[in-house]
Amino acid sequence: MSRVVSRGTSAVSGMIGGAIAGAIFKQVWKFASGKDDAPQATSDEYGWREILVASAIQGAIFGVVKAAIDRSAARSIHRATGK
Repeated sequence: MSRVVSRGTSAVSGMIGGAIAGAIFKQVWKFASGKDDAPQATSDEYGWREILVASAIQGAIFGVVKAAIDRSAARSIHRATGK
């Protein structure tokens, strides 16, 4: 039973984490570049450098948010189930 709860919690926390990380990235990119939208990898408007910097920032933010949410969910499950 706790395995089913754990998987469900993981799926929901992943979706919430993605939304949070996306919102954080959008604000960070707007502050750092002064532009509203981050470059898309397929866009001809931007050079390699800008695309790779945006991707690195986005990856770092997503990684940190995912780790924080996963850790918080694991601790909550452990407190609730004792496992």
